[in-house]
This record gives sequence, C-alpha cells and structure tokens, in this order.
Amino acid sequence: MTTSTRGTGKVPAVLVLEDGRIFRGRAYGAVGETFGEAVFSTGMTGYQETLTDPSYARQIVVATAPQIGNTGWNDEDDESRRIWVSGYVVRDPARVPSNWRSRRSLDDELTRQGVVGISGIDTRALTRHLRERGSMRAGVFSGDTLADDAALLARVREQPHMKGASLYEEVATKEAYVVPAVGEKRFTVAAIDLGIKGMTPQRMAERGIEVHVLPATATPEDVYAVEPDGVFFSNGPGDPATADGPVSLMSAVLERRTPLFGICFGNQILGRALGFGTFKLKYGHRGINQPVQDRTTGKVEVTAHNHGFAVDAPTDKVSETKFGRAEVSHVCLNDDVVEGLQLLDQPAFSVQYHPEAAAGPHDAAYLFDRFVSLMEGQRA
Repeated sequence: MTTSTRGTGKVPAVLVLEDGRIFRGRAYGAVGETFGEAVFSTGMTGYQETLTDPSYARQIVVATAPQIGNTGWNDEDDESRRIWVSGYVVRDPARVPSNWRSRRSLDDELTRQGVVGISGIDTRALTRHLRERGSMRAGVFSGDTLADDAALLARVREQPHMKGASLYEEVATKEAYVVPAVGEKRFTVAAIDLGIKGMTPQRMAERGIEVHVLPATATPEDVYAVEPDGVFFSNGPGDPATADGPVSLMSAVLERRTPLFGICFGNQILGRALGFGTFKLKYGHRGINQPVQDRTTGKVEVTAHNHGFAVDAPTDKVSETKFGRAEVSHVCLNDDVVEGLQLLDQPAFSVQYHPEAAAGPHDAAYLFDRFVSLMEGQRA
C-alpha cells in the first residue's frame, strides 16, 4: 500500500477487479493505491468495529449500507490497535458526523492511518457482481497512482490470492498480556490470539474470567504455564489450511481434555484438529444479519459473521474422530454452511460466527456462559 495526502472528495479514484470490472468514483480517506481481496459486509452499523477487526486483514471491504460515517470515529470502539482492512469502499460518505462520542470523522481516521478508500460508486451493483462472480483480488487507485486501465488491471492480477494466505501471525500480539476478571475471579483462560477482537476477552472478563492472551506461536508449555481452567482459540484472517501450528496446539489441548472454546478461525482450527477439511466460500459471510440454528436447542439466532472459509464436515451424522465423537452443532440457514462443532465425549466446542459482536446482534452471547459451564463441570 502506498498513500499520500487526504482525499477531499474531488480526487478521482478507481476500483479495479481482477476480472476486468472497473468502478470509478472519488478518493475517500488516504490517496494512493492498495490491494486486497474485495469482499462485502452487510452491516448497517458497526463500521468502526469492522475496520479494526483483524480478520479483515488484506481485504478491501465494500459497505453495502448506502451511507457510512454518520457517527464519526470515537476512541472507545476499536476492536484492536489499528485499522486492518487494506481498503474501504462506500457509496455515500457522511458529510458531517454526529454522535456525542465522536472525536473525528471516518474520513480523517482513514487518512490518519493511511487507509486508501473510494466513495461515490454503486456499491449495490458491486455487491451483486461479487455475489455472482465471487470474492476476488482488487485494487483501489487514486492520485498519482492512476494509470490506464490495462496497466492497473495487470497490477491487480500480480497480487497473491487469499487462498493459501497465512496471515494470523501478522495480526496477533507479539507479547502475552492479561485482561483481569471483572469482580471476583472465578476462572483462568488461556486465549490464543490468531487475530482476537478486544470485545472477546471483555465478554469473558464480565463472567469472572481472568484472560491470558497469548501469541499465535504459543506452545503447550506456554498455555499450561498459566494454569488455565479453559483454553480459547480466537478469530483471525487468512486460509485455515495454512495454520498447522495452531492445529498442533489445539490437538495438544484436546489430548489433555481441557475445556475448549473456539470462534471463527478457532472453529476452523478445531475442524482441522478433528480431521475435517476446510474450503473457501464463493463470497463468504460478512455482516450482522445471518440466521444460524443452534441444533442443540433448535433455536434460531440472528448473528454476526466474518469468514471466507468454512469447515467441511457432515451435517447429517455424528463423526468418529481421534478425540471422540463430534457433531455439527450450528448451521447457517441461508446456505447450510457449518457454523459450529462440538465434541460429545469431552468439553470442547466452537462456532464460526461472532457471539462477542460489539455492534450486535447479541443473540449468541450465551455461548460464553456455555464455556463457563464446561469449566464448572470440569472443576466439579
């Protein structure tokens, strides 16, 4: 990514997709060029949480909501230490933000962090295109980086694909840190950071859990040095097929029968540890309005998602694995994609979606209570 001065809304910009489709608009945020996988997110709220979600690393995010930036940018809602999206695409940016917590505009924050964006394009047409053709490599160009269309397309096609990309170590913490329990401490959890969002340890802390967040390169010795009552594997970016280290670590945790919970990338890691494969979805699930059924209760939840890969596990039977019997616990009602796994012979489960979603919905927050119940049962 290269960036220069702020986009004033008058600087021409183009979005170039790898299949040759081009959208022309105006610079938004930093002026320059950026590359990534073009994906769309259906959330009408929560753009600050989306932009700072490490799972969006190396992705150019298209906001399907027509107007973005109304509430500006505050200093409380970041999910991590920085914006991780490689580019941002909006239709109609707010001219003046209005919210009592706002400290600056979204445009200003994108510029401050060097995030190249584009506005003024038909994001509905772009979203329909990505649904039909699938997520694909793309580039956003503005200012001095503009050139003829053929040259820009050639640059986009030089970029790496998301399939096969190993990104989780790039976004994870390098040093361990602790999020203390709120109120009386009840449990200790070792959380493996594969791209963890800030709200995840907060949701656990609210339940009396002291969370030790460990780097993605943590060893079993590192994990058990904190004497955990449970182990958590976080969300994260990239292709889970590249995550051999986390799979090996999870296998070690399963061998010791320690209560285990995984979210998103953590669900895919559990799938791999159990012997299932993973695959890339055509355009993925991203947004805050995805219907999922918890098959253990029959309840349907409206949930927040951010994943372009999924676990390939049978949804119609119990599977035998080296760690005992396993089953698909949650499915997406839009397309029957696996949205959760659980072991039947030891305390371990995971979900593909985000029960910690700060911007909502909060239908699935009970999953943190389910994790607490596993640790209570193990202690008893």
